[in-house]
Amino acid sequence: MQQDISVWVRDPRIQNNDFWHAYIDYEICLLTNSLCFTKKISCTRRRFSEFVWLRQRLQVHSLLISKLPEMPPKNPFFSLNNGRQISERMAGLQRFLEQIVESPFLLSDSCVHLFLQSELSVAKMEACVAGRTPYSVAQAIQGRGLRRFHSTEDLNKGSDASFTSSASR
Repeated sequence: MQQDISVWVRDPRIQNNDFWHAYIDYEICLLTNSLCFTKKISCTRRRFSEFVWLRQRLQVHSLLISKLPEMPPKNPFFSLNNGRQISERMAGLQRFLEQIVESPFLLSDSCVHLFLQSELSVAKMEACVAGRTPYSVAQAIQGRGLRRFHSTEDLNKGSDASFTSSASR
């Protein structure tokens, strides 16, 4: 059986509408029939700094891989009001995740699964992977109140076709 992993980065939202503390987070949706994932449909929200953390974590733990997927560059002039910049960043983040789920080696990292399928903060993901939480990685993924979908159509609702991907494995 062919295993498919589809990942979407969509629905950018400005959080903390205070000028000094505002940031954008993005919805990450995953649809798969892969045996690598316990949950076959999931969504979570992540901000750019959490993507940066994930890449740094993979860099430390994947010294055997000479080239990790690239992320969109951090832009010091990034504007929360510039739709083009937001769309370009979102597309870059999606390409980053697509390349991760296409790599069996990177996909074996527990942090990738927590990042994609849990609501845990970076600190809690690190603690969970290190065994410093009362719950395991699988329990963190299964036990959190992630948004549920009833069908693939519900998952696809609102996604922009240019941000849709299927990675075949």
